[in-house]
Amino acid sequence: MKLYNSKSNSIEEFKSIEPNKVSLYLCGPTVYGDAHIGNARPIVVFDLLRRVLKAEGYSVKFVSNYTDIDDKIVNKAIEEMTSEKEISERYIAAYESVRNGLFASGIDAKPKVTEVIEEIIEFIQILIDKGYAYAVNGDVYFRVSKVDSYGSISHQKLDELRVGARIEENIDKENPLDFVLWKNTDAGIKWDAPWGEGRPGWHTECVVMIQNEFGQAIDIHGGGVDLKFPHHENESAQAHAYHEHDLANYWVHNAMLQIDGEKMSKSIGNVVLAKDFIKELGANVTRYLLLSTHYRLVLNVSEDTIVQAQKEVTRIETALNQAYLKFELSDIELGTTYKEESYQKFLDELSSDLNVANAMPVLYEEIKVLNALLRARELDVENLSETIVTVEKMVDLLGLYIPRLKLNTKDKELFKEWTTLKRDKEFEAADKIRDILVGKGYL
Repeated sequence: MKLYNSKSNSIEEFKSIEPNKVSLYLCGPTVYGDAHIGNARPIVVFDLLRRVLKAEGYSVKFVSNYTDIDDKIVNKAIEEMTSEKEISERYIAAYESVRNGLFASGIDAKPKVTEVIEEIIEFIQILIDKGYAYAVNGDVYFRVSKVDSYGSISHQKLDELRVGARIEENIDKENPLDFVLWKNTDAGIKWDAPWGEGRPGWHTECVVMIQNEFGQAIDIHGGGVDLKFPHHENESAQAHAYHEHDLANYWVHNAMLQIDGEKMSKSIGNVVLAKDFIKELGANVTRYLLLSTHYRLVLNVSEDTIVQAQKEVTRIETALNQAYLKFELSDIELGTTYKEESYQKFLDELSSDLNVANAMPVLYEEIKVLNALLRARELDVENLSETIVTVEKMVDLLGLYIPRLKLNTKDKELFKEWTTLKRDKEFEAADKIRDILVGKGYL
């Protein structure tokens, strides 16, 4: 297994902290609105990573959090004259619907910030006691200057960061780069802390949730490339301060998504909600599209890329459905054996930093074989069954869902009637039966 590590800016051989076990954490959303299609990319990318790791024999614990308290959530609650809890729960449910709709529900834990406030306060106090943080007027800030490794995740130069930070300099900070761990606030929900009532800073939340779920360090920390700085850089700094080592061994980031060559933006009105995308195109096409460009490259969603994804998914679905139909009409059970060499080649490509582009030709070669077997005059049951199961395993690894076709007695009789009518050259009647079968999705 090989992964691109943002920290080293290189593809590395993956080695887990514990043999045959992987700890994987994905930064989840701040839940104040519906997920857009760009938010869906990390959902699919890191679900694929989970599937590939499991296929390689690892036991994977996959955690993704919810930031359920934030200024934007507070503002929305005030705007709607309701509670922050009502806002966050509404959009957590919406996000879960998108995640399940993309066949990416294999999350082992989904911690919320509001569930770990006590642990966050304890964590911050320890950083203060160790001299890595300081309280001023009810706020608490982290001393960036005390962490020598600061900048190692995002590869930012500290001198350049200082210049940028001075633009919005806070007089309470010792250093313009210092970031907030605890925010003193009058608006919205707040909690008691030794430094005053307030809410935790965003950058501290994930560190504490990771500590709760996994302990001191994890194998893989994931998220969008926009989180490299300052979020992941600040997480890493706190881990170095608290544990004297990094938070994760591998920092993995997916690139952003564009619509027709432009970055999604509310100001230009090109934000597309994930739920609408799934509803219009279907889960398989949406998922395929999100995987069609390597995760470290910008994905451009356009009419052309959508049509291409639709064609490829139809190609796979049609081949499998026709194969299932062959077995159903022959009343023969599918076997369980598959082509190990072909499947291993497919897995090897995906295990090379999730190289979907190199894996797909292996799948399409099996689709080609499948179609040839379906056209053969005589039914080669063993070879056909083996090819179907091989394609199924590859499709499942990609996370596409194509259920095995099952015919009821009535539909089987329709097929027999259609075949008889065609044989007897009663084409008008045969066409009527065919229309029924097409409507049912069999042809």
